[in-house]
Amino acid sequence: MELTLAQLNEAGSGLFPGHIGVEIDSVADGVVRGRMELDDHHLAPNGYLHAAAVIGLADTACGYGSILSLPEGGIGFTTIELKTNFLRTTLAGTIGCEATLVHGGRTTQIWDATVSDADGRPMALFRCTQLVLC
Repeated sequence: MELTLAQLNEAGSGLFPGHIGVEIDSVADGVVRGRMELDDHHLAPNGYLHAAAVIGLADTACGYGSILSLPEGGIGFTTIELKTNFLRTTLAGTIGCEATLVHGGRTTQIWDATVSDADGRPMALFRCTQLVLC
């Protein structure tokens, strides 16, 4: 499927990715890069960055990559598993994400993503498995 960066960002603008501020910066063959500017609404009541904010960025990048990497006959996908390991947190600035296609089969895709803080230090390692819908 061919979509421009503008189309990807517009597709999520009124939905969850837009509400948390995800912006996709680049897409290439099996690689999606995005970012999210942190604000108070990304924090948990304990004052730290909410895990769901980090997962939202990673899952969005992987999901957009899945859309762009559907095999012939694939009409969509759904997540069947995801896992995140958190390494550190941050409270302000822009966090970035690089999602990479690990396996692009006829029925499943596996994506890895690294979410990094503004200094480029890894904050979270994310992996998801997508079921290709035909």
